[in-house]
Amino acid sequence: MAPSIASAKLTLSYPLYAADFDPSNSDFLVVGGGGGEGRSGVGNKITLVDTSRKHDISEVADVDLSRDEDSVTSLAVAQSSASSAIVFAGINASEAEQQAGRNEHLRSFRLGYPPRKEPKTDAKEGREVEVPTAKVDTVALGKVSLFKVSTESKKETYQRVLRLSPVNKDTGSRLGAIATGLAAAGEVVIFDASRDSPTLEDVRQRVQLGKGEEAADIDVIESKEGAYLVAYCTDYEVYVCKLPLASQNNDSEPQFIHGTPHPDVSTPGKKRPTFRSLRFLTPRLLLLLQNQPNRSGAELLLLEVPDNADIGTVVLRKVLHRSIKSGSALATALLPASNSVQDVQHVIAIAGQDISITILTLFHSPTRKPSSSLRFNTYTTLYNVHPLQMTALTFSTFVHPTKNSYGKPYYLKLASTSMSSTVIVHTFPLTPHPQTSRNQGLPARFVIQQPVSGDMAQMSLSVIVSIIVVALGAFLLQAWTEIRGGTPEYLGAKGWLSQRLQGYVALPYMFEDVHVEMPVLPSEMPKLEEVTARIPSREDVKDTIVEDASAIIDKAESLKDTVANTLSLRSLLSLRNKYSSHDYTTTSDDEEEAEDNEEYDHDNEDTADASPLDLPSKAILVRDSESSLSTELRDDRSAVGELGKPWEELTREQRELWKTRLLEAGEWTLEEGENVLKGVFFGQIGGLVGGVVEGMIGGS
Repeated sequence: MAPSIASAKLTLSYPLYAADFDPSNSDFLVVGGGGGEGRSGVGNKITLVDTSRKHDISEVADVDLSRDEDSVTSLAVAQSSASSAIVFAGINASEAEQQAGRNEHLRSFRLGYPPRKEPKTDAKEGREVEVPTAKVDTVALGKVSLFKVSTESKKETYQRVLRLSPVNKDTGSRLGAIATGLAAAGEVVIFDASRDSPTLEDVRQRVQLGKGEEAADIDVIESKEGAYLVAYCTDYEVYVCKLPLASQNNDSEPQFIHGTPHPDVSTPGKKRPTFRSLRFLTPRLLLLLQNQPNRSGAELLLLEVPDNADIGTVVLRKVLHRSIKSGSALATALLPASNSVQDVQHVIAIAGQDISITILTLFHSPTRKPSSSLRFNTYTTLYNVHPLQMTALTFSTFVHPTKNSYGKPYYLKLASTSMSSTVIVHTFPLTPHPQTSRNQGLPARFVIQQPVSGDMAQMSLSVIVSIIVVALGAFLLQAWTEIRGGTPEYLGAKGWLSQRLQGYVALPYMFEDVHVEMPVLPSEMPKLEEVTARIPSREDVKDTIVEDASAIIDKAESLKDTVANTLSLRSLLSLRNKYSSHDYTTTSDDEEEAEDNEEYDHDNEDTADASPLDLPSKAILVRDSESSLSTELRDDRSAVGELGKPWEELTREQRELWKTRLLEAGEWTLEEGENVLKGVFFGQIGGLVGGVVEGMIGGS
């Protein structure tokens, strides 16, 4: 379970579209947005927010922008110091300027930081208060148009995406990339972001996309081989550009590394998943956020970036929670180790259309190739974060402390903005790993979630599977013993079977009348005379054996009748054919032979074989209800004659109805013929007016 997460909310006067933390100081956050060009009455602004307190964030300074121009659509903190920060922002010029072919969309500003606040004790209340700070300065540094001039009659191109590479600790240099939106043919421009205000001379490479294509997202990272990697994705494809650190120009073409395959031609109209966002975790690992068609879900893909011109390999996938129909934003943060050879933890945040934020973690070794041991671990999910849809997600930058600075609590911050003019900052506590006391020195790294050992996870999974298998086996064994009468009915397993199958398989509980009383040991040994007096005599033993034998015989007879009366028609017919010594109907040609054998049969009356159920002396009665057939074995043939008629006495229409009913119930087939039904009594069949009656077994 995730620990308690502190959060703070600030509501501004304009809708927000972009946000970024100062990479050198996580106490300051820059957000931007606005109502657009002069029609809504809502201003366009860039705001500096103080996030130094976990439960309270405040507005420090505003940059009021012209209401005759567009709102802020993208921004990033390019450089910073202890006193100020340089911010790049995407702001379109007015419509008139755009139609004239002038759209200086990339702007740069310097935002001054307030002096550090020092606590002061209030003598009246006896508590610490903060000293009011002086007003900070904001300066517009410059603006430039890096996109090619649109040749369309209606010019609507704007700067949709702005991304910068992480700051180089040695040189302080950064590489930036921007991408168009609403352009007839999209464009990606890569430029040097080391200056306070970029110019056309800083452009390193232009990537012209196809007609109707746009870059959904961009990310930039510096590799260890002395080059920058710029990745961008369209709706269905992912590309990587490789640029040297020092060279100004780059002639290499973008390399295609991954794409969404076309749907099968046999399923016309089926759409393909689309890429929404991407982020570099390392120069070798690229994280992709992909939305399924028709807002049916979202998925994360971890792609291994190839060293050469090969296609990338997806090494890990994760389908997001089913409540997330589509992802709207993606942010990542690196929690580095104290040295470059130890495992690091990546923190991943995904904003869903349901206004939730899912937090995942991923452990990775920078020195090893991606393997099957990688997996996403869910840290927590934040629900109903904003009143309206989120527009931006960004993490603060965590810098591993040194021995001199180690000692205070450490945190990772996540900022999110929305159309509802709200900005919320969540603060995640970091813990050392492996966990050590402060006296044991600097820990190897800090994490928000302790890693789970692969062996421990495998053992837990094995235990869970074993418990499930044992429970399922016990359940099936209990059900089978109930059906076969070995245990009392706790599950009601016999009711799961059809009536026909119950007749073949199910048995009554065999120990229903058995009561076992445990003997009670006496406190004293009995005397010999008392024991001798309790020994029964030979006559008593003999009488007891006779009585018990009679009871067993009576029980067997009762059980025999019970079993016979519950058999199906097909079973009774089979038994009748097996144990009958002659047909139940005799013709005049057979009467003479029967009379000749009458004396023989009479002499062997006591020794002749007979059915254990005495079927020749009983009558089979078949009745019809709305849902099933009932078959009974009756002793009194005359009484049965009042309830039905034998098959031979039924009319043709009645026989046809009964044959149809027997076929439906599976008690008779056409191949068996009508002869097997002779002698069977049939009662009234449903749907007839008047009785349709059953037959009786004839013969002796």
